Amino acid sequence: MNLPVELFIGLRYTSAKRRNHFISFISMISMLGITLGVMALIVVLSVMNGFEQELKGRILGMVSHVTVSTYNNKLNDWPALSEKVLQNKQVIGAAPYVDAEAMLSNLASVSGAIIRGINPEFEPKVSEIHQHMVFGKLDDLVAGEYGIVLGTGLASNLDVVPGDRVTMITPQSTVSPLGFLPRLRRFKVVGLFEIGVYEYDRSSALIHAEDASTLFRMDGAMTGIRLKVGDMDKAPEVRYELRKQLGVDYWVSDWTLRHSNYFKAVQTEKTVMFIILSLIVAVAAFNIVSTLVMVVTDKQADIAILRTIGLSPASVTMVFMVQGTMIGFIGTVFGVATGVTIASYIDVIVPALESLFHTQFLPTGVYPITELPAEMKLSDVIRIAILSFSLSVIATIYPALKASATRPAEALSYE
Repeated sequence: MNLPVELFIGLRYTSAKRRNHFISFISMISMLGITLGVMALIVVLSVMNGFEQELKGRILGMVSHVTVSTYNNKLNDWPALSEKVLQNKQVIGAAPYVDAEAMLSNLASVSGAIIRGINPEFEPKVSEIHQHMVFGKLDDLVAGEYGIVLGTGLASNLDVVPGDRVTMITPQSTVSPLGFLPRLRRFKVVGLFEIGVYEYDRSSALIHAEDASTLFRMDGAMTGIRLKVGDMDKAPEVRYELRKQLGVDYWVSDWTLRHSNYFKAVQTEKTVMFIILSLIVAVAAFNIVSTLVMVVTDKQADIAILRTIGLSPASVTMVFMVQGTMIGFIGTVFGVATGVTIASYIDVIVPALESLFHTQFLPTGVYPITELPAEMKLSDVIRIAILSFSLSVIATIYPALKASATRPAEALSYE
């Protein structure tokens, strides 16, 4: 094998049995630490990516990707506008909606609610609420029959079940001889939904769009139209295109404007978690320093002989950098392999552990998501591998320089 002498000697030192077993033990601990750190980083980031995607999907199952409305929130020509916006290749669905706020009461129970008027025919094209119905279906909302679908949290707070009736109190008032009186309307609970996000399950209620338009005195108009795009991450791009297409008469918004703070917070958590777990890799990588320092001390005579037969200080440096780098490389490879395997089969591993220990890591009554979702990204794996290997290389510099500074005469005088 025509290997460079530095690489050849470094590999021999790495694979050779050591007289000092303690040094071998420290080397193994360093390698194991890097493996565990890399594995933990890959698994944790994959799970956090999975949670982010799961929450994003649930939130956007209730919130539209893009909305188009007028500045006075009264849109009369929504069918024509829907046809116009559907000409955009990114838009795959459109549905009218009415947004309002009201009070709901049932006997002594009263709660504020966000009322959304929907058209059951078009709503499945822009949201996934129909997939989260725990009782009834959206088609049970019929214009003129004044039915209502409540979030499970809101229904629980009002102490109602399907078939019960609730009273809706709107902000609009009616003038009478007795003065201004609030407008009241009785609704029959025809269904319940559960998105899995407390904010929506606790405060949202759905009624037919025509009933909402009548109740809130919009004279048949809608608040606007909700749009669904093929790739939710391209919603800002679609918003920009629709603004140019529709002109200044319409207001176009998207989910990134309404929920940017939430997803920025999630991204910040991922960044902080990456930094914290990277410290595990850093500690393991810098164990290589202590390992190589002991190796250099143990190999003083060998270094002196190598220097005597003509090996330069730079070559001695490379010998010990190769040895330390191999420790980091092997640890990184095993860590990546283990982390990728666990992240890929976490949906099998977690249930097996729950069955083994007779427990549930994410209890149904406490967490909205009861299974650990994982989404492994190649970019994360590459970034973690590069970080681990780079720290391992950096950790070899000081011991290798110390080895190159060995004076042959002094080292051999004690032999």
